[in-house]
Amino acid sequence: MPSDRFMIAPFDKGLQENVRPWLISDDAFAELTNAYVFRGRVRKRFGSQLMNSDKATAVAPLYSRLRIALSGGACVGITDGAGAATGTVPGAVFKIGQAFSIGDEIFTVTVLGAPGVMITTGASTTMTYNTTTGAYAFDGADATTQIYFYPAEPVMGISTLEKAEINYERTIAFDTQFAYQYNGVSWERLGTGVWTGTDYDFFWAINYRGSNDYDNLVFVTNNKVSEMMYWDGTTWTAFAPVYNSATAKTIKSARLIVSFKDRLLLLNTVEDVAGTNRSFPNRVRYSQNGTPVAANSFYANIPGKGDKIDAPTRQAIISAKVLKDRLIVFFERSTWELAYTHNDVEPFVWQELNAELGCESTFSIVPFDKAVLGIGDVGIHACNGMNVERIDKSIPDEVFSIHNKNDGVFRVHGVRDYSTELVYWTFPSQNDVTYPNKVLVFNYKNNSWAFNDDTFTAWGYYQNQSDITWEISEKTWQETLEIWNSGVLESKFRQVIGGNQQGYVFIVSSNTSRNAPSLQLTNITNVGDEATIVMENHNLSAEDFVLIENAQGITSLNDKIYQVVIVDEDTVTVVENDGITGTYTGGGTAARVSRIDIRTKQYNFYVKKGKNALINKVNFYVDKTTNGQITVDSFPSASQVSLLDAGTANNSIVGTNILETTPYDTIPLEASQARIWHPIYLQAEGEVIQLRLYMNDKQMTDVDITSSDFQLNAMLFFAQPVGRLQ
Repeated sequence: MPSDRFMIAPFDKGLQENVRPWLISDDAFAELTNAYVFRGRVRKRFGSQLMNSDKATAVAPLYSRLRIALSGGACVGITDGAGAATGTVPGAVFKIGQAFSIGDEIFTVTVLGAPGVMITTGASTTMTYNTTTGAYAFDGADATTQIYFYPAEPVMGISTLEKAEINYERTIAFDTQFAYQYNGVSWERLGTGVWTGTDYDFFWAINYRGSNDYDNLVFVTNNKVSEMMYWDGTTWTAFAPVYNSATAKTIKSARLIVSFKDRLLLLNTVEDVAGTNRSFPNRVRYSQNGTPVAANSFYANIPGKGDKIDAPTRQAIISAKVLKDRLIVFFERSTWELAYTHNDVEPFVWQELNAELGCESTFSIVPFDKAVLGIGDVGIHACNGMNVERIDKSIPDEVFSIHNKNDGVFRVHGVRDYSTELVYWTFPSQNDVTYPNKVLVFNYKNNSWAFNDDTFTAWGYYQNQSDITWEISEKTWQETLEIWNSGVLESKFRQVIGGNQQGYVFIVSSNTSRNAPSLQLTNITNVGDEATIVMENHNLSAEDFVLIENAQGITSLNDKIYQVVIVDEDTVTVVENDGITGTYTGGGTAARVSRIDIRTKQYNFYVKKGKNALINKVNFYVDKTTNGQITVDSFPSASQVSLLDAGTANNSIVGTNILETTPYDTIPLEASQARIWHPIYLQAEGEVIQLRLYMNDKQMTDVDITSSDFQLNAMLFFAQPVGRLQ
């Protein structure tokens, strides 16, 4: 009996979980992890690369990590003629995992206490760091060379600094203590401001005018009392506006700072009331028209200056965004508009837009031209200025997987990637993790969803100052081949960047098929073929894979992928079957290796005829790669019985079930094709048949395979009706 043919293409629906897998659309997926639907095809998840990707591999991570060029005060920032220097680092956080660099020599803090000898990749004779006081000492390093300090704190915010140049903003970032600016080569500390936030006190920043209308200030808050500040291009200045001229009472803090209708607004405030700090979670304080930094800008007892307005709800203000000249304010379980009245005496009034749907996560807000998206406690919502509605109807239960433990709701961050027409939300999905371990991917062109396994603490944007060319790059053509045709290296191209829990900031790119080396290997000890690796706050899960690179002293681990065994939140073990020799001296990094895992609809093309289905073969139309492949498994009759495993066990399997995306040697024309058809023979029979496309453990440890792209354009099923449905 000849087989019927059923083409599944184009792919448009993405992940669908609102009905059972046999009822979802033919082009939808029951699971879509580390892949997403993009313009009619299934595509491997975005990759990432270090910000200064043209630097030589061994030192490139240094340029993509928040760091401080030591100088001034107690910081002796340049070594003397003998390569010596002593001093004390700024701030109040001193810990294992922090690092220094002098030239290409890297010093890593591996022990607590004093004097706290560090490990080094170079030939220095003295390298100590006191984790009680922050005092450091070096000798024998490169002479007359700048010393850099890496605080190794989580990235707590990424924003932009507006400049006079058109379409060219500088990128600034924050960790728990300091502010930084990317100078086109590396991160450097921005001013001398110091904050004292925790790893969930994220920074909200806004550009607004200063004393003169041509001034530009950056106002920032981390929602901590007495830690609002503004940057004037030279200095960080404490910002605690006085709201009563008679009593000199001040606004101590705000969750949000927003510019709206020529005024600066402070939302969800903490204020000095009779000498006591009082919280007003439903309040907005606003300045006068014009400058917000004059002594009387926020005076509420002088007409025409500032004032306050409290919303008629006891819920707290969580987030806000301007939409088409309207300020949309999200509360915990409702959404309001702070409407402008054109009356200087009472310039604003509250108007409720939705009494049920609000926002739970301050930094989940993503603006569009016609709506503002945000994550609430019961769904992912879109506000169009008139009403609020859920947009996650195809994945209605996923919002409940955002865990509240470890302040999880505060850790949700969102960003819009204009080049790929996607929105990314990072969030923690497990009770035993502190930092986000998932990325929810939303294709807003076709309303499709997917998930990535990854850790980002904050998102932002970055624009190159100038083009990166092959001539000035320190890397080989082969090392950067896949990104030369993208916008990543072009000047002023607006790129999405992300920060992580160890202070690395890296570029998100769909043109890169691997993840950036963004986890520091603080220390490695080995017994036989097992290596114990210290990676502070690694945020990895059981059975995750990492690519180890740049490790000095123990070179046998480099450029290989290992499956980790979790010891604790700071430590993992890996096994190197060829043995491990040497002593680790530092510089090593790990890059997460993402496993593609896709489950299709449970297909039965004859269900309306009351017949079971036999699928003999599936042809896959894939983009051609140099080294790529993926495993195809099948499951019959809504079961979790793997026909691949069963066939292997009883020696009845037809083939390897490996879908190669490389051209076949026996078909010469494939070498010149952009896309190729390759078959997998299944012989799967049942009430329904579900396919799983994934990378198996062997493929996951192959650098060439995991670094390859994967794009699925179509599936062609060869099927026959057999038997009757029971």
